[in-house]
Amino acid sequence: MSTSIKTRYIKQKIFFYVVYLFCLVIFAALIGIIGYIIAHGVKAISWEFLTTAPRDSMTKGGIMPAIIGTFYLTIGAILVGMPLGIITAIYLSEYARAGRFTRVIRVGINCLAGVPSVVFGLFGLAVFVVFLNFGSSILSGSLTLGILILPTIICATEEALKTVPQSFREASLALGVSKWSTIWRIVLPNALPGIMTGSILGLGRAAGETAPIMFTAATFYTAKLPSSIFDEVMALPYHIYILATAGTQIEATRPLQYGTALVLMMLVLGMNLIASSIRISIRRRKRW
Repeated sequence: MSTSIKTRYIKQKIFFYVVYLFCLVIFAALIGIIGYIIAHGVKAISWEFLTTAPRDSMTKGGIMPAIIGTFYLTIGAILVGMPLGIITAIYLSEYARAGRFTRVIRVGINCLAGVPSVVFGLFGLAVFVVFLNFGSSILSGSLTLGILILPTIICATEEALKTVPQSFREASLALGVSKWSTIWRIVLPNALPGIMTGSILGLGRAAGETAPIMFTAATFYTAKLPSSIFDEVMALPYHIYILATAGTQIEATRPLQYGTALVLMMLVLGMNLIASSIRISIRRRKRW
């Protein structure tokens, strides 16, 4: 083996070891965070904690209203963001021609992905809460979170549509099927696993956001469950924020903070597992 080949081989080995090291560091950090939350939060978990409302200035009791509120807001965000994101991605991938207008749309989507969540919260406050007079409610929060996750869903859906072979479209069109029927019956079903991946990512982000719902949906405390989409709700991320900034009662609520964080983590994990199982089931039915 020549010196130059041996040098390249050594460099390659070093690069691989560095990559493996970084992967191990990231994995260790993930395990550390999850383990820390579980170790400190499991003490607070009980049937009463999961099924009752807070009491005594939220230093006792449970978090059931916050669990229900987070579930409503997350499902509402997906119902708003997923259709809009998929329709936008279909237009960009299947209908839009390369040009200035399309480039402007893509730049706008990329910019939207980088906007801080607090800006989305202020937008939701100005438009949905004040201008449209929806008030601080599930509807306002869901619309705001739906817009927040739009870039994630659009990008993931567009990439999923691109993975469908062009020959599928050409064969369908050659048989006299219309373009829309081709997209609806051929392209979308085959791109569905990738679309589900984008929806899962959006689901996780919507469930964990605090700033947008702080301005549009979340309330400091309510013991009653929401009866309509125009009601305020408690939410797990905002509840954690309240407990962590409770002034002189921070230490008293410390177990509740970690317990609430653990429940939020498990709720997001559960939603992701359900969505992932649906995606895997769809992918197994693919024949190419």
